[in-house]
Amino acid sequence: MPTYSVNDAAVRQARRLIDDGTYDTTTEWSEAAPSADEENRVVERDGYDGFGAWHLAVDPEASEDTKGRYAFPYGDFRRVNRAALIHAKQRAAQNGHDAIESAADRLLERLDEVSGASS
Repeated sequence: MPTYSVNDAAVRQARRLIDDGTYDTTTEWSEAAPSADEENRVVERDGYDGFGAWHLAVDPEASEDTKGRYAFPYGDFRRVNRAALIHAKQRAAQNGHDAIESAADRLLERLDEVSGASS
């Protein structure tokens, strides 16, 4: 299992998006999650750094030029998705990625505070 590091740039971006009101609190992640084709379009348009900016974790041992370097997505490349944060938090907790779980939890708390959503 990879040893992930928190993607601090992604956490900052997610918080900024939340504070700017760029979020979705109603769509289930199974419906909002980008397809592989959408992911590939983002990589082509924004590079791997742009792709990675939408993921809370980085596998520092994975090649920099692969989608597999990034994990725990929090949005659909347009806005933060509340269900994605919940999913990331749960997956991180189940797999012992405490720092990722904590980052997702803090973002979820911020989103709930800003949007008025409840856990």
